Amino acid sequence: MKALIPLLILCACGAQPAPEFFNAKRVDVTRDGRQYTVFYTEKRVEVIRQGYAKRGEHDDIRAQMIALIPEVTGCKLRETSLTGDSGEMRGSIRCPKS
Repeated sequence: MKALIPLLILCACGAQPAPEFFNAKRVDVTRDGRQYTVFYTEKRVEVIRQGYAKRGEHDDIRAQMIALIPEVTGCKLRETSLTGDSGEMRGSIRCPKS
């Protein structure tokens, strides 16, 4: 029973950013019934998918995650910098000068 307590605490945390995104802006988004969390700074972005994905859904999810980046951040993704998969991905962004 004691072993379950840390596991339950971790499950309750939800989407947590990578250390480089601890002070980033956070936006929670729902698209096509699926939930995503986007963390971003002036130069970097991280997108995390919430929930389970079945076999065959991953390509569409990845495309949706990539499409969310400019929509949420207002910045352009540097596609060659993109790493990760349909669960979590990170990349560099180029934002318009204010």
